Amino acid sequence: MYFCPSCDIRLTKTRRSTGIFWTCESCGGRSSTIALLRRRLPRDTVDGLWQAAKSGDHAPVRSCPACNHPMPEVPAPHRGGPLRVDLCTVCQFVWFDPGEYREMPLLPQELSYQELLPMETREKLALVEIEKIKKGNDWESDVPPDTWWKWVAVGFGLPVEEETDYLDQTPWATCSLVLLVIAVSVVAFFHNGLESAARQFGLVPAEIGRYGGLTFLTYFFLHGGLAHLLTNMYCLLVYGDNVEDRLGKGHFILLLLCASVVGGFCHALGNPGSTIPCVGANAGISGMATFYVLAFPRARFTCLVFFHKWMRVPAYGMAILWVVSQILVALIAPADGSKQVALWAHLGGGSMGFLAWTLMRIYRSGSPT
Repeated sequence: MYFCPSCDIRLTKTRRSTGIFWTCESCGGRSSTIALLRRRLPRDTVDGLWQAAKSGDHAPVRSCPACNHPMPEVPAPHRGGPLRVDLCTVCQFVWFDPGEYREMPLLPQELSYQELLPMETREKLALVEIEKIKKGNDWESDVPPDTWWKWVAVGFGLPVEEETDYLDQTPWATCSLVLLVIAVSVVAFFHNGLESAARQFGLVPAEIGRYGGLTFLTYFFLHGGLAHLLTNMYCLLVYGDNVEDRLGKGHFILLLLCASVVGGFCHALGNPGSTIPCVGANAGISGMATFYVLAFPRARFTCLVFFHKWMRVPAYGMAILWVVSQILVALIAPADGSKQVALWAHLGGGSMGFLAWTLMRIYRSGSPT
């Protein structure tokens, strides 16, 4: 949640063709990031602003709308009169007073093919899209994936994310966590073997106190096989980048931690006395996926149905399919529990995602406007 450094009211997230800004509806100021400016301004201009802010020669006038850290006010190249912008050296946010952004030496932008069309043609295309939505054809698609890795994902029966919010920052926490889980799982595969690693560090409901309860964390990093590992890491990447972008790195990690621990407790309560170890990041991912579905209702996924029909499934549709698949797999699982599905762990983790989304909504509704 970002607040105007001049008016102290909540900023509005605005997506434009040139990127994402946070604007103040009261004073008209706007905030952006250094990463966005590097795509819109000459490189030497951005480098000059950053070096000036880091030099310590310029006194702060306002606080950062993101982290509240004092922002040095630095001189900026301009096309008109004197211009000074505020730049945070901690989270790399830049604040522009009303009209200042338009005075910057912006790079020329290439127009999209739709912007090059006559206005009459663009209006007809818009009407076609409206009629398509009215007829309920939003689930239908005749456009296959456009990159090779999407074809690989679809080939393994995985959905491909097509429409969601643009990322404001690089999801370093998500990428680092994926690499860490892969490294730990691979070491477990080749060092002690799957069964030995799961028995030693997996979550065993009948022995929840092992290592002082540490297995409520360690089971997240172990997986039952290569397919289990790759599927979970794919889901973590698809959902995690947007959730991290919305919550921030700290709250993102906290959500995964709470979902994994609560999911583990729910699994232990639902299977008391079981000696079969539970492994996998599924509970944490369930919490993250639940938050994703609630926070990004406009997200769409492309799926291949019956090997010939392409469909664009909304995020809530994916959630319904996931719940149904969990129930079906749980019903057909062997009665001896040798291949049990940690359904209670998934539900417990998902509840944490719902709680995180609810708390975020409460915080937003209670913020000053």
